[in-house]
Amino acid sequence: MGSPGAVAELERAAGAIARAPSVALACHEGPDGDALGSLLALHHLCRSQGKDSVASWPEPFEVASHYTFLPGLDSATKPEDFPAAPELMVTFDCGSLGRLAGLAGAARAATELVVLDHHASNEHYGTINVVDPKAAATAVVVRRLAAQLGWPLTRDAAVCLYTGLVTDTGRFQYSNTTAEVFGLAEELAGFDLPIAGMSRQLFEEHRFAYLQLMASCLARAELDRDLRFVATWVTAEDLERYQVGLDETEGLIDLVRRAAEADVACVLKETQAGIRVSLRAVADIDVGSIAQGFGGGGHRFASGFTSVGTVPEVLARVRAALAARA
Repeated sequence: MGSPGAVAELERAAGAIARAPSVALACHEGPDGDALGSLLALHHLCRSQGKDSVASWPEPFEVASHYTFLPGLDSATKPEDFPAAPELMVTFDCGSLGRLAGLAGAARAATELVVLDHHASNEHYGTINVVDPKAAATAVVVRRLAAQLGWPLTRDAAVCLYTGLVTDTGRFQYSNTTAEVFGLAEELAGFDLPIAGMSRQLFEEHRFAYLQLMASCLARAELDRDLRFVATWVTAEDLERYQVGLDETEGLIDLVRRAAEADVACVLKETQAGIRVSLRAVADIDVGSIAQGFGGGGHRFASGFTSVGTVPEVLARVRAALAARA
């Protein structure tokens, strides 16, 4: 499965990994379920085959509470201990060198750099680029790679791949949920996965403080009926008041996008790096191209970017970009 170009690159990637005595694996900063799941899945598979591997992501070297059940987190390597110039490096779910942050230097210095991704906005920064925008998740690409290598799945790898698959398809609700997705889900479920417990932790379990913050953010949400656009925002003051970490707010966009009167949902978050913007579309509107216009990326129906300015300023720019496409 996959485009002809991706299939050819997949064969090259498998050959490079098979030949390498060790591999260095990395995903993007602030990793989500697909990035972490894909990274750790290949980490488990390498070790099951007796191939040395290290797995890491940039500072802050932590994960959201939703993902703490993932097997292999305790074997991850701190970014300061990551090889400075690996012979073979593999990146996951990462569209650009910039998203590797402090690990970008290692990627530039790598003798061979394999990029595994499914974002159409990927910049193809590797020497081997296995990028298939038709794949529902990078986890799908990793499963294809394992098949190409002839490496059987392990239960730990299956847990990780299922996490990537279920998060990037929105619990099999997004438009990228295909027959291939269900086929892979069936294969992974065959490893007797704790699906109910995983789903609870991934999507439903939140601290009461988060529920309070969520209520506050939903109360300030704005609906533009003409643009069919709904937006809200999380300020640094909100995070301080409710003692909630930024990573805990990842699922807020999924609540905002439920507004029946809107086709596009937006959540803006104040961070030290700027205003982080998440966009979701429930109609045939390409929010991926909107994000690209602001230096970000993603998919047609889910994307994001970070911008300088205040929340009102960045929100106004998003509205203008959306109005220009109306």
